[in-house]
Amino acid sequence: MPSRKKTSMFGSAFCTCVGSFVVVCVVLATPRWVSSEVRFSRTGSNVTVSLQYGLFRGTCEQFVDAGLQVSQTTFQVGDALSGAASRALNVATIVVLVLALLSSLLSSGFTCTNALSNPYQTFLGPLGVYTWNSLCGALTLIAMILFPVNVQGNSLSEELARGCSTSLQAHIGSKHSYGYSYWIMLLVLFLNAASLTIIYFYDHARYSKKKEQQRPIENAPKDVILF
Repeated sequence: MPSRKKTSMFGSAFCTCVGSFVVVCVVLATPRWVSSEVRFSRTGSNVTVSLQYGLFRGTCEQFVDAGLQVSQTTFQVGDALSGAASRALNVATIVVLVLALLSSLLSSGFTCTNALSNPYQTFLGPLGVYTWNSLCGALTLIAMILFPVNVQGNSLSEELARGCSTSLQAHIGSKHSYGYSYWIMLLVLFLNAASLTIIYFYDHARYSKKKEQQRPIENAPKDVILF
């Protein structure tokens, strides 16, 4: 059975890993990644398309210059994308987050195993927790980079806005603000860092204790050791 200290520290790391798993699920499920206002010219007037969307679905509204509002419509992001680059980056972001979800799940399993037992395999110990937590954090960071690149570089909001109306002509300008579904990925990074910090302190304390146990033998007289 593991010591009480090991159980408490790996139990704490398990809670942070489960929290990371839950947050990634929320990130994938919610459509509050970005809100955009995209302005277009149209014969006789200008139109503003207001969008709010995530990786899978979103909503859009149209406002004419006079303030006339067209009813809100819901769309599927994958179906509304026609450009190969924007579609590829959207799929890549989803894949990266799914891999981050699996990494956080594996990390939760590893920390739970160490909290309840003393695995013989080295990789099932702190090394495995380091690996899966680091991978989850790295993948989450990649997703945080890919999505703005798609929005800003591939004009994702403009492309989705054109899918909401067929009579739009020249693009005038766009404004974007990222929502909580995007920013809570910072919480995933924080939780992964917390898990790594907890396991590091446990590993460092265990190493220091091992060195202290070896020190009396190293400092003992040679004749005592020979005896």
